[in-house]
Amino acid sequence: MNRQQKEDLVGTLKQQFGASSAAYVVGYKGLPVSALQKLRKDLRSKGGSFKVVKMRLLKRALDTKELDPYFKEQRAVVFAAQEPTAIAKTLQQFAEQNEKFEIVGGYFEHEVCDKETVRFIATLPAREVLLAQLVGTMQAPISRCVGMLNIMMSRLVIVLAQIAEKKQKES
Repeated sequence: MNRQQKEDLVGTLKQQFGASSAAYVVGYKGLPVSALQKLRKDLRSKGGSFKVVKMRLLKRALDTKELDPYFKEQRAVVFAAQEPTAIAKTLQQFAEQNEKFEIVGGYFEHEVCDKETVRFIATLPAREVLLAQLVGTMQAPISRCVGMLNIMMSRLVIVLAQIAEKKQKES
């Protein structure tokens, strides 16, 4: 790889880090190619990408030095373009199935994460589920209030009907 190709690769990596909502550093040393191909296919289906790059070039692509401790040995970066929790779940499941694969750390919401944090992210529900739970929580008090008003209105109608009935009997 000549100097121009390396500069182009660094530029591409910078662009991918900027466009991704999360990036995870993984160790893949000793994994068969067929397993990595399966992982890449699973990640692509969820909007992720698996990149094997020289660590020196990856360090140049990043503006921060906080991820440097994770860039040792044979590492790769997984970019999550759309749903970071789905990518983290895929990585966690793959790590459980393959002993030689490890999640080393990550970069999520402009914060550096250790492997425990990435595992926690993998346990979170999908974004749509979290939004639905939030809307449900916000909607619950309003629904109860509307229900109570509806009960009060129906009771008022019943009382008025009884008063009207009583007045008709008196007349």
